[in-house]
Amino acid sequence: MDLNIDFKEKFESRHISPDGSETSEMLATIGVSSLDELVDQTVPAQIRLRQPLNLPAPKSEFDYLNGLKQTASRNKVFRSFIGQGYYDTVTPPVILRNIFENPGWYTQYTPYQAEISQGRLQALLNFQTMIIDLTGMEIANASLLDEGTAAAEAMFMQFSLRANKSANVFFVSENIFPQTIDLLRTRSAPFGIELQIGNHETAELTESMFGAIVQYPAGNGEVYDYSDFADKAHAKGIKLTVVADILSLSLLTPPGEWGADIVVGSTQRLGIPMGFGGPHAAFFATKEEYKRSMPGRIIGVTIDSAGNYALRMALQTREQHIRRDKATSNICTAQALLAIMAGMYAAYHGPRGLKAIATRIHSLSVLLSDALQTLGYQQLNSSYFDTIRFDAGELCGPLHAEALNNEMNLHYKGSVVSISLDETSSVDDVKTIVRFFAKVKGKTIHDVDFEALRRDLSSPIPASLERKSEFLTHPVFNSHHSEHEMLRYIKSLETKDLSLCHSMIPLGSCTMKLNATTEMIPVTWPEFSKIHPFAPTDQVGGYMQIIDELNKWLSEITGFAAMSFQPNAGAQGEYTGLMVIRAYHADRGESHRNVALIPSSAHGTNPASAAMAGMKIVVVKCDTNGNIDVADLKARAEEHKDNLSCLMVTYPSTHGVFEEAIMDICAIIHENGGQVYMDGANMNAQVGLTSPATIGADVCHLNLHKTFCIPHGGGGPGMGPIGVAKHLVPYLPGHAVVDIQREKSIPAVSAAPWGSASILLISHAYIAMMGAEGLRNATRYAILNANYIKSRLEQHYPVLYSGSQGRCAHEMILDCRAFKNFGIEVTDIAKRLMDYGFHAPTVSFPVAGTLMVEPTESEPKHELDRFCDALISIRAEIESVENGSADKVQNPLKNAPHTVFAVTDDNWNRPYSKQQAAFPLPYVTEHKFWPAVGRVNDTHGDRTLICSCPPIEEYAEA
Repeated sequence: MDLNIDFKEKFESRHISPDGSETSEMLATIGVSSLDELVDQTVPAQIRLRQPLNLPAPKSEFDYLNGLKQTASRNKVFRSFIGQGYYDTVTPPVILRNIFENPGWYTQYTPYQAEISQGRLQALLNFQTMIIDLTGMEIANASLLDEGTAAAEAMFMQFSLRANKSANVFFVSENIFPQTIDLLRTRSAPFGIELQIGNHETAELTESMFGAIVQYPAGNGEVYDYSDFADKAHAKGIKLTVVADILSLSLLTPPGEWGADIVVGSTQRLGIPMGFGGPHAAFFATKEEYKRSMPGRIIGVTIDSAGNYALRMALQTREQHIRRDKATSNICTAQALLAIMAGMYAAYHGPRGLKAIATRIHSLSVLLSDALQTLGYQQLNSSYFDTIRFDAGELCGPLHAEALNNEMNLHYKGSVVSISLDETSSVDDVKTIVRFFAKVKGKTIHDVDFEALRRDLSSPIPASLERKSEFLTHPVFNSHHSEHEMLRYIKSLETKDLSLCHSMIPLGSCTMKLNATTEMIPVTWPEFSKIHPFAPTDQVGGYMQIIDELNKWLSEITGFAAMSFQPNAGAQGEYTGLMVIRAYHADRGESHRNVALIPSSAHGTNPASAAMAGMKIVVVKCDTNGNIDVADLKARAEEHKDNLSCLMVTYPSTHGVFEEAIMDICAIIHENGGQVYMDGANMNAQVGLTSPATIGADVCHLNLHKTFCIPHGGGGPGMGPIGVAKHLVPYLPGHAVVDIQREKSIPAVSAAPWGSASILLISHAYIAMMGAEGLRNATRYAILNANYIKSRLEQHYPVLYSGSQGRCAHEMILDCRAFKNFGIEVTDIAKRLMDYGFHAPTVSFPVAGTLMVEPTESEPKHELDRFCDALISIRAEIESVENGSADKVQNPLKNAPHTVFAVTDDNWNRPYSKQQAAFPLPYVTEHKFWPAVGRVNDTHGDRTLICSCPPIEEYAEA
């Protein structure tokens, strides 16, 4: 026996699936002798890194978690009464374990393939129904990124809908949270929108205003009656947005009942941890008449091919891929996982439970207010829900010190101290606060008769603002209040969704890679989950260490000087990068530079983001090989050289190829005064081999939910931090509340200073455990897996684009357009793949009638073979239609997917067997995933748009 005391298991071997023998077999199929030879044939030599990445040595999973415990201890978990849009919560353990910590929920993809996404779609429909009920509005979407960006989206929707096109003033209540005002400043600037910030009670509304926004309860905690203000606004043709506290709406009259046109806010209070700022699901609700202007995703009710109840994402024509720079917004990612949790929280507690929680918070707030007034403090809020304020004068400093001594954080603004209670607050918390408030006045807690105060509690909310209408009346919110019932409901929905637990999800441009358990575990540790984003700096040393290390590591990986972690999604990263470029030009006296060159193959969010940043889009042609037409690019750059702002380019290209002219392309832009923005969607083919800075880019966003292992969560959360070259560092986003300002920072782009900070832990863990060589190998194996699939499939499906030596990067495009000649659409192939147990690749992007396939390095050879076998089998089925041996209409592709109900129907009358329908290859019988519904009817759903849970009668029938 050979002894080895130095052995430590490498995480790399757990993350990268193909082993040595599989690698050899795959290389032989491709026709190369080594992985290095394949990479040399794929990645142009001129852009290759000359030195390995300078990163710390990789840690084992065990060592990483042990070390992170030490880092976590640097965060001080004080009781948080700061409020300002963030509150401590209780996540019901049944939801925590079975959704938040469950890969069956967090590894799902966005529900574009509705037939294998019915569980998640139902959970999101529940969320929409909850929002509609609580806000009193007519329609809601399936979540936005955070409260501040939702408010900014509302402002822009009002601006787009304005009848008076010369109106450019937006009234903003001074009592809106400062981070939200910061975001309104950012979003308004490119469109010349003038923000008029003032008191809603004294403001003069004019025809030059197209919209107004108020907060309910207000940012100072006061519960105002805005009904008169709403009437005055509407009389002037001004639409009104209300930023509402979702939990308070179980007690307060909903905005939809007193004149709101749009209601936005955060659902963080519904069981979602603070997590130092996120992720949290925002909501957006409005009137039915504005449905086609509403940003984000909408889940709608429709029917399937058998006429049964089914769900899908509605009004898909608003997607950026179709409307591009004319899109309503650039939103691509939602916060689906968090929205699902919030909806389940409402289902678990029900209307009575939500009202009881809100009433308890309100009652404790009244008790605290009364107790402090007994001590001689004067409460500044005459009507409030959970937030009380006192002008402490010279006692403010001593109170601050005493609060810290008791490990409590309050909110301070000048001499005014405010306290926001939450679901976790208790009578003991109230007594602790009263004790130190008494101490600084030379009194004691015994000067307060709590029993008498409790007997005489009286709500300060006027009767006119007390909620009278019912809410959450649907059975889904009144049937799952025991843990057993909730557990079974969650599981019943989970079984309807295909996730990475079942099979690979081979979506091009979406990089559905392993989300390792070790990476996920720390997200729920209280040292990270219970931290307020505005907590004092000396309490968040652990987070600052994580952010600092991740900044260094990602800067090394990209070759850039610094990162901003504020953007909450890839598309928001695009927008942020462009706004930084915009600020750079303006600072140099070149504000006129507003032309963005964008290749015709670009992801749809690119032109949408450029439009949001106030840029003029000029499209650059691609050649027959799918590469940027360099001659056309040069011509366009020179034509617009006086006004050129930037080029937006994805690398490797959206066509899955390392364009060899990329350095020349970047040079052309720089020669003509522009900057190069690189879309980081395809970074999984770059890490360790090349970098955005090496190629010549100035700014790049990173999809941490792709390349760096944050899960997709059924459509979100996402993270889109940007890296920038040294000359752009001064312009990175600042924040109105937390001082992260640089010399010339643009205003905030997200509500929290470091975006969805808690999930940065996932990417931190991935990089720390992989190390430099592991990350490089991940990229190499992503290229290997993609080229192996290409080699197996190219005799059956034409591969549209490849590099000069016949290789693809990390993804490829399969051309299915010829099949249309005999009636087979690419959608038929996508639906038929479900019968084989697979999610479809990306359909009809970037080329209509194609499939874009990306396998990732986390998939083993046998899984790649299963997928290839499925597509080859489907090709044989297509050939049967082509040669006439299968009917052009009644065939397995046209009728796909096949549900268990279809194949167990005694009236089966199709000209192919049930075996072929449901079990087309032997492996399917071993692990069959049944689509929950037959092919979904999108047209029916858009024709009769229903975006909330149907009435009980229809629900029972379904």
